Amino acid sequence: MLRREIFDRALRTAGLIKCLRRAGLDPGTVRLDDPLLIEWRGGGPAAWSPEQGEQ
Repeated sequence: MLRREIFDRALRTAGLIKCLRRAGLDPGTVRLDDPLLIEWRGGGPAAWSPEQGEQ
């Protein structure tokens, strides 16, 4: 059984990267469109792309 719980919440790209690192993940290898890892609420991977900078 898959147990889902909230690890953290980010409001900007820098915060998302910090959350991933705290979880022991390499932000450079994480697929931001993986629904099992990240639940998007308002926006999504395109809105949070590090290439687009802080939004």
